[in-house]
Amino acid sequence: MLTIENARTGMGDFALSADLSVGDGRRVAVLGPSGAGKSTLLAMIAGFQPLTEGVIKWQGVKMSDDPADRPISIVFQDNNLFPHLTVAQNVGLGVRPDLRLTSDDRKRVAAALARVGLAGKEARKPAQLSGGQIARVALARVLLRDRPLLLLDEPFGALGPALRTEMLELVGELVAETKATLWMVSHNPEDARLLSDEVILVEGGRAHAPVPTARIFEHPPDALRDYLGG
Repeated sequence: MLTIENARTGMGDFALSADLSVGDGRRVAVLGPSGAGKSTLLAMIAGFQPLTEGVIKWQGVKMSDDPADRPISIVFQDNNLFPHLTVAQNVGLGVRPDLRLTSDDRKRVAAALARVGLAGKEARKPAQLSGGQIARVALARVLLRDRPLLLLDEPFGALGPALRTEMLELVGELVAETKATLWMVSHNPEDARLLSDEVILVEGGRAHAPVPTARIFEHPPDALRDYLGG
């Protein structure tokens, strides 16, 4: 279980607080207006945004101050790919950051690429890929990292509706296979309906406790209703 206890962070005039928990293997969508702090919430969990108060725990133990030691994989909107590396090298970073891969490591990279539908694309550079293929490379790397927490910060925001749905379905399959706990920031409520078990609403300087997805859309709080325009 991921537990955020009386946590608070601030940058200038902006502050975000959270006091909530999410169970193992849950799929959580993080929704809210632009600028409300959705990405900041993920940065707090990942360790990129320091807390001014409180603590974040994984399985009851305070997480390391070093982001590299946290049990987390994160995919940002730009998908974190290095343009000068090949597809196989970008994915291989999930195994060894120095890219000194063994033959078994290279087999794992190939298997991960095949799993996300990119077999045969190992030698290409990111500039030679479509937007959907770039997202698949990022997911293949996440698959190899094999961390129990997966944070997605709008990685499919630039994709069209059909392709975004396809990618969300792939994410759903991967987290089911790996039993990872998923936190997904999105501006699109349909993403939450398609993939998430629960929704965390971020507004008014606070990340609220998760609510079952069906319930929050059937009985949206005023802040969510205003955000959805209903």
